[in-house]
Formats: sequence, C-alpha cells, structure tokens
Amino acid sequence: MSPEQPRTTLTARAVVFDMDGTLVDSTALVERIWTDWCGPLGLHPGEVLAFAHGRQTADTVRRFLPELDEEAVLRHVDALLSVEGEAPDGVVEIPGAAAFVAALPAQLVALVTSAPVDIARSRTAVAGVGLPAVVLASEDVPVGKPAPDGYLRAAELLGVEPGDVVVFEDAEAGLQAARASGAQVVVVGDHDGPAAEGLTRITDYRGAVVELGDDGLLTLRL
Repeated sequence: MSPEQPRTTLTARAVVFDMDGTLVDSTALVERIWTDWCGPLGLHPGEVLAFAHGRQTADTVRRFLPELDEEAVLRHVDALLSVEGEAPDGVVEIPGAAAFVAALPAQLVALVTSAPVDIARSRTAVAGVGLPAVVLASEDVPVGKPAPDGYLRAAELLGVEPGDVVVFEDAEAGLQAARASGAQVVVVGDHDGPAAEGLTRITDYRGAVVELGDDGLLTLRL
C-alpha cells in the first residue's frame, strides 16, 4: 500500500494469489522471452504481450499461430517454457509480498497461476516469496484464465465458498477469472482494463496487516 492510499479493510476465510505481477515482478523476463519468440515469426511483440499476460502459454500460441496443429503448438510451448526455466534472473518480489504471505495462516492460502509449477517454484524462490501449500498451476487447470476454473478449484481445496475468498490479481484475464468465480478481488498494480473497474486497488503490500479472529475469519487491512 502506498502512503497516499486510504486503508481498505476486507474480511475473508481464505486468500488466493496470482503470481506474475501479483507476488513477483517478472515483467522484464517475460517481455524478453516473448519478444525473442515474435521476431522470427513476424509477430508484433506489443500485441502478443498484451494478450499473453495472465494467460497460459499455449493459449497465446494458439491465438497468434492459429494454423498450427496441437502437436506444433506444444513444441512452441516447450521451447518457450524451456527458456523461462533456464533464465529466472530479473524476477523480484512485489514489495511487501513475502511478509504478507508469511503473515497469513498457511492452510488458508493458495496460488493460482498460468505458469507451470516448476516455473512457479523457481520464480517465487528467486523473489524470496513463500510458495503456498495449495498451488494450482497450468498443469492443474485445463481451462485457463479468463475462465474461473482455477479460482473455483482453489476455493474448493481450501474448504471455503468462493465468496469467502479474497483474490489478488493484476491482469485483465486473471481479473475476469477472479470476478467470475464470485470472489472478492483486489487489483495489484496499475492495470485499468474493464475487469478492474470498481475494485479495491493496491500498489504493493507494504503496510498491509493480517488479523485472524477466533472464529477463523481473516481481516485484511490494505
């Protein structure tokens, strides 16, 4: 939370995070990987990046190379993910994220990411952010964001109703998914697309406070 923002109080029984742009800042790495991919294909990196943020890699490949069969799509995905896995440098914590995650009761936290689980482990480790015990990565969610499937499944695994969850997200596709799940949604960062309209917004987690009541209810002061 930046100093000029008024403090917002939310209550919930569980908290679910996106990863890229929400817990870790991997912008430089992701932009470089997609830009390098676009070059030989004659694709515009800006258009690809605008679509790719928050989505599974395969969905982006299918969107911009619709002529490919599924085997060819997966070859592109494997190549892209191989580069991501080999080059975690440049990934940093969203300020305050590590402390905020650590302050939450572990059994009430989940991560829903469009990245594969190996990359989720790598990026959070490099950034120094603890990985929740419940992680739903691209391998675990056949229909990715903007569909709500990942967030609905996270609520189920945490044993709570979707409406009792606060989701932290940063991208249009992820915000659409979180809103469609019925969760309370907080925008992290400066995204101002349609899905962010009317939502609570934070710059980062500095100054955020977590309180756990005797009834198991979480109070988040952001």
